Order: sequence, then structure tokens, then C-alpha cells
Amino acid sequence: MKVIGFAGFSGSGKTTLVESLIGALKIRGLRVSVVKHAHHAFDIDHPGKDTFRHREAGAFEVVVASSKRVALMREFEKEAELNVHHLLAELYDGVDWVLVEGFKRSDIQKIEVYRPSAGKPALYDEDDFIVAIATDAPQVFEGKTLRPVLDVNSADSIAQWLVDQGDRFEYDASRYTGSL
Repeated sequence: MKVIGFAGFSGSGKTTLVESLIGALKIRGLRVSVVKHAHHAFDIDHPGKDTFRHREAGAFEVVVASSKRVALMREFEKEAELNVHHLLAELYDGVDWVLVEGFKRSDIQKIEVYRPSAGKPALYDEDDFIVAIATDAPQVFEGKTLRPVLDVNSADSIAQWLVDQGDRFEYDASRYTGSL
């Protein structure tokens, strides 16, 4: 599987770009998964549902499945911050691309999503894992970086760039070890 992250501050358009890239890669016949970092208090379950009741009763893991989808919920007894490599290890083996959103400081290759209108600084000059910049203001980067500058509003051209560069994004899980 190939893995690419998307880094940028809130409001830069990471989610919109990832959403568009999913479709652009699927049109090319590729299977796409997403790993998304969320705030610590998020929940996908609802009070009163069987799975919620199982978790409330103390189950460490609850897996709910149908003919259309499967979901795994895991409750940690004490806070545990999973890194992106822990989460990549959980994914189905038959995926072509994994788009990672929200692990800004991770040690995976990333595309920085940058919009000057967000009022935040660029990250590329302090992160060696940023391999390209997707922006709506390419003039900001002229003469400042050797990294490719991509049009954040053209998911199709970014998807094509990813496919063309595919070999460099092949994920080698053996390079990453560790446990919680």
C-alpha cells in the first residue's frame, strides 16, 4: 500500500482535498482508505445502542459488522496516544492508497495544504517529511522551495501526481516497530 499524509493548520482545506482525492483515485480504479486524527473526546457510538451498552459494561473492544461495513471500537483504560503507524497496521491489506489526515508531526511523507487566507505560517521549511505543497497561492513559494507546488483546487492533477510518483510512497511497515 502507498501512504501519503496531509498536513496543515485548521481551515487550510485538508478534509476537502482528501475528500476530492478519494474520488479522483477511485476513478483510476484504486482502493483508498483514510486514517484521520480526531480530538480525544470523539465518539461514533450513541447512548442506548447495543454497542454503546457493551462499551459501558466494560468491553475493551466491540466489533459491529454487517454485510456493508465493519466498525471496531476500542476503549483504553488509560489514555494512549496511537501514532500513525499503529493505525496503519490496523488497515485491510488489500488497499492501494491510504490518505492520512491530521498527523501533522508524523514521520510519513506528507503534502502540506497551505492557504494564505488561513493566516497561519507554512510548515514545509520545518518538516523534512513534507514532499509537496498544495496551495491556491503558488506565487508565495516561487524561488523558496524545490518541492513541487500543486494546485489545491485540482484533486485530479494531485491524484495524477501521486500515481506518477507512486513508488516513492510505498509503505514499509517493517521500518516501524513499537507498541503502546
